[in-house]
Amino acid sequence: MKKIVINTGGGDAPGLNAVIRALVLSAIQRGWEVYGSRFGYMGLIDYSNLIHLDRNAVRGITHLGGTILGTTNKGDPFSYPVKTSGGFQMEDLSSKVVDNFNKFGFDALIAIGGDGSLRIAHKFYELGIPVIGVPKTIDNDLSNTVITFGFDTAVTTATEALDKLHSTAEAHERVMVVEVMGRYAGWIALNSGVSATADVILIPEIPFDIEKVCQKIMDRELHGRHFGIVVVAEGATPKGGTMSTTSEEVEVGRQEVHLGGIAEKVAQQIHQITGKDCRSIVLGHLQRGGSPTTWDRLIALRFGAAAVRLVEQETFGVMVALAPPTIKAVPLKEAVERTKLVPLDSDTVLTARELGICLGD
Repeated sequence: MKKIVINTGGGDAPGLNAVIRALVLSAIQRGWEVYGSRFGYMGLIDYSNLIHLDRNAVRGITHLGGTILGTTNKGDPFSYPVKTSGGFQMEDLSSKVVDNFNKFGFDALIAIGGDGSLRIAHKFYELGIPVIGVPKTIDNDLSNTVITFGFDTAVTTATEALDKLHSTAEAHERVMVVEVMGRYAGWIALNSGVSATADVILIPEIPFDIEKVCQKIMDRELHGRHFGIVVVAEGATPKGGTMSTTSEEVEVGRQEVHLGGIAEKVAQQIHQITGKDCRSIVLGHLQRGGSPTTWDRLIALRFGAAAVRLVEQETFGVMVALAPPTIKAVPLKEAVERTKLVPLDSDTVLTARELGICLGD
């Protein structure tokens, strides 16, 4: 009988619970035991956050957003924030994780996460923990897999929001600038923008010229279309400029910097150049929430079942990946060594251009 532990790290994404259910049921079918480490690696640091997962624990969770295990993007055991009398200090607790993994008699760790979480998982693999990764990110920026679960739901959410904004933009003859997630890749912006017939799509892979954007808006004006929909990825960058960032104080004296604020800047510039009434909207964490789409549920379940098959084969140090029509195993190191960006010659980019959508260049 094998004993496996699973965790979910980084930002949440629709489909996490479906992966957990597939992992647990596939393992139980083999007579194995499954445990969940809550809040990333917290269960392997503090055993009170280690929970047993049986059929009852995963009953009826496939359609639920979020994760029953909780998650964190501040839980790197190699640099873990530990509270002290003077505030917080970063400590390396990786050896404690390895010791507890062995102490509890686990045979495998299945880490569900994006590039940051899987980089951590790969480091643990190098320390001797048998690891299998499952690719999760709404940004779809993990290489070596055609798609990651969570992406389709995020694009659907963004598309539905853009559809709704068309009517109010036309009613008020406004330009609506909508900021979507994606970090350094433009997958969400491109796919939702094309699907929702946006007029302008700005992605990190193509530095934009605001004059070209305004030219598109004014061209529509000349043709009697007195409104516009501009979709901008949070990592989009003007030619010769830098990515827009915001900062917040997460603890006294400690700031965190995040991508964001580009929609407001673009809206202000469009207003200054064209005189059009502009509004900026940030969809933010709406893209992470809600029930996963049919596609995300299915791919998440397939990923979970495939991960258990790899444990059975004792194939570790790998990530499950979609290579239609099958799920394959790819080395974790290869999966996280580069960010998967939108290819400029991709069919979707070509389609956008042929539809007359401005990409800022």
